[in-house]
Amino acid sequence: MLDYTLNIGLAACRRWLPGKRTGIFNPEYAQANKRVVESYVREHYTDEQTRFTDLSFLNDEGMMFDHAQAETIAEKFKAEKVDALFIINCNFGCEEVAAKLARLLQVPTLIWAPQDTIFEPDGTRYTDAQCGLFAMSKQLTRYRVPFEHIENCPVDAPVFARGFERFLSVACMLKNFRKLRIAQVGMRPRPFTSVIFNEGELVERFGIDVVPVNMPAVTEIFQTVLQDKQTELAADVKLLKERYSDTGGLDDAALTRMAAFRETFRRIMLDTNAQVISTECWTCMLQAVDAMPCIAMSQLADERMIVTCESDVCGAITMALLSCASRGRSVPFFGEFTVRHPHNQNGELLWHCGPFAWSLKKPQSPANIFNMKPSFRVKDGLYTIARFDSAEGRYSLLNGNFRSIEGPHTFGTYIWAEFDDYRKWEKKLIYGPYIHHMAEIEGDYTEALEAFCRHVPGLVSDRP
Repeated sequence: MLDYTLNIGLAACRRWLPGKRTGIFNPEYAQANKRVVESYVREHYTDEQTRFTDLSFLNDEGMMFDHAQAETIAEKFKAEKVDALFIINCNFGCEEVAAKLARLLQVPTLIWAPQDTIFEPDGTRYTDAQCGLFAMSKQLTRYRVPFEHIENCPVDAPVFARGFERFLSVACMLKNFRKLRIAQVGMRPRPFTSVIFNEGELVERFGIDVVPVNMPAVTEIFQTVLQDKQTELAADVKLLKERYSDTGGLDDAALTRMAAFRETFRRIMLDTNAQVISTECWTCMLQAVDAMPCIAMSQLADERMIVTCESDVCGAITMALLSCASRGRSVPFFGEFTVRHPHNQNGELLWHCGPFAWSLKKPQSPANIFNMKPSFRVKDGLYTIARFDSAEGRYSLLNGNFRSIEGPHTFGTYIWAEFDDYRKWEKKLIYGPYIHHMAEIEGDYTEALEAFCRHVPGLVSDRP
């Protein structure tokens, strides 16, 4: 499964000047900034997924100010398995140590400085924290270290909150993307040339592994689950009957086979040590085990286990990115561009046979099982939509937003989406390198996706 935990290295930085300074760059003011900022960040962002490692081991101040300190800090942060670096410029700072530390760590890096607030009547200033940030960013650029930045502001400003949450999203995406392992169950449907991908390039460029799982192995696991998990499967069947007012005339035996895919995919993910699964579905599962996997995929989505259909590996990668952008707090779904809205020229049906998470269902809307697959409408809201794909060795991440709108009732799992300019989206999908399979998630993560691409060589953020 994906790992949403983060350990953030807090690297408070100040300018060092010889002698006791009573005016600008007085270390006492930098130390005061450090105490306020670190305390605020720990209080507001520490949770079960997020922890912090600071520089208290380094010296009495818990601050860096000299080039020679970079290797000591990097060694400690690596030992603590720091996932990302937050450099806090507490006065003018030291661009030498900051940039060297970031280069040594090679983790997502954020730079920021608290806004100066003290202006003495005699004209004295004490920190000039913003000014030093410009020097720091220049040195990071020289070292070719990708980094993120929050504009100069107070630590309790809304702009800081937005920027810091965005950075956490980026760090989580990068942590998982760089070690992503995908179980490919079965093969692509024969006519689906659109989901062809380059496995070698994924390994060579991004370190993404694809692990094949053939259908005889799937069938063997499936039959074992049917035999060994009868009590659990009976409970699943009971749950399905409670959730879906109409089960499509299926008897308990059929519902049991459908439910068995849930444990089957769990075991495949465990056996392959994969974080996500891309599976063959309607083309062979019915022939192999006389059941469809869609309803199990829907259930697993609410367990934060991603299983994408129709052997779309690039779709699975996109789903993983969106899940990490939300740090597992929201559930992505796999809706494809299907038909235009009959009355809204910017409207489009985002649909798939039935793999969307039950938690996404619009309250008080009907839910039934049609042709062994769930059918319900997704709840209203603002959503991010994205697609990771490639052509001729060039990789890009298409991303944008839409809002839900009313539209005709249909089968399968779906949402009617309204775009700012639908025509631009259609052109993107037609001329590529994308296909109509998209991943969606509630909320706006477009800035985080754009920032993520800055940290991945050979990947470009793309907007319609």
